[in-house]
Amino acid sequence: MDCISRVTEDLLFLGVNDRKLSLFESAYPVPRGISYNSYLLRDEKKVLFDTVDAAFWEPFYENLEAALAGDALDVIVVHHMEPDHSACLIRLLERYPEAELVATQKTVQMISNFFSVTPKNVHVVKEGDTMSVGKHSIRFLMAPMVHWPEVMMSYLPDLGVLFSADAFGTFGALGGSIFADESAFARDYLDEARRYYFNIVGKYGVQVQSVLKKAAGLKISCLCPLHGPVWRKDIGWFLDKYDFWSRYLPEERGVVVFYASVYGHTQNAAEILARRLAEQAIPVKIYDVSHTHVSILLAEAFRYSHLVFCAATYNNGIFVSMENFLADLRAHFMQKRKYALVECGSWAPQAGGLMEKELAAMKDMEKLGETVTVLSSVREESRAALGKLIDAIAGEFLGNE
Repeated sequence: MDCISRVTEDLLFLGVNDRKLSLFESAYPVPRGISYNSYLLRDEKKVLFDTVDAAFWEPFYENLEAALAGDALDVIVVHHMEPDHSACLIRLLERYPEAELVATQKTVQMISNFFSVTPKNVHVVKEGDTMSVGKHSIRFLMAPMVHWPEVMMSYLPDLGVLFSADAFGTFGALGGSIFADESAFARDYLDEARRYYFNIVGKYGVQVQSVLKKAAGLKISCLCPLHGPVWRKDIGWFLDKYDFWSRYLPEERGVVVFYASVYGHTQNAAEILARRLAEQAIPVKIYDVSHTHVSILLAEAFRYSHLVFCAATYNNGIFVSMENFLADLRAHFMQKRKYALVECGSWAPQAGGLMEKELAAMKDMEKLGETVTVLSSVREESRAALGKLIDAIAGEFLGNE
């Protein structure tokens, strides 16, 4: 039986939920699943915006047939060719061979690459092109590298509806409602929206800023992404999040302590530092980078203003889990943060200098205090050095900047 929701009088939501998926893109844990969103505009022409992952062809097709109610499918708009949105496209074209395919030139090439066919009845669009489908018209906006080069968005001017492709998406299957305002989004989805952004889109801050500038010139009353809930209220609040995130600015003032420990001594130093900061009412979080998925670590690092990295020296280098985390931060363009360092080693501690080299290569990073060296375990000398570093960090929050 079909499961369809109404977005507006003429716009229907045909999306599906995947609650069994463990790793999105075989990389990111999604313990609450993911949604694959698709939309149908009913006008003189019936227009489908995107498909879904191949595993959900049957419920998606059932939704589409019910939404068409016996009418023909006239137009298929492809915003993004990633298979979680386009894998059903070839089967759809087989069932509706007369449908007009609307896409960018790069998308048409990707269709040939993915399916080894050259689609017929193709309408290639570029920035600012429009299409009338009856009482509604569609304007096409290019969004290259948000987060693939072929990506575009579509806008219905009379309804104020923006179909935003992968931008403004969220990890997590949808609940009983498809709308953000009918959930406690800040409580239930914001962390997953942030993690989605920084891991999926976050490397492309410049391109996201370009999309935000285009969005600023539109009257948006409804935001329809390809993952996560549909927005019809507080849209500006969510766009502001993207503005902060895409400018690599810290969303909150606070400290995140990341540690990579072998036998617990580096962890001990990290715990002491975090505890003393918390006792001064400074917002602080602490993560073991060896046991926390890097997608969470990345999101938290970009969320907060002050970062502390504590690592053991291992094989004359940085303990591998911290080394990998720093590489991921660099790959995602970490910048504009203040940081502090703690190293641990038993005969030749080197992790601190190596971590500093990695962080110094990132843009607009400022080191606080001196690197604290823990020789084998925390003793009075290293505890005193930790105290000085704690004071230097606390001074950032207690008016001593």
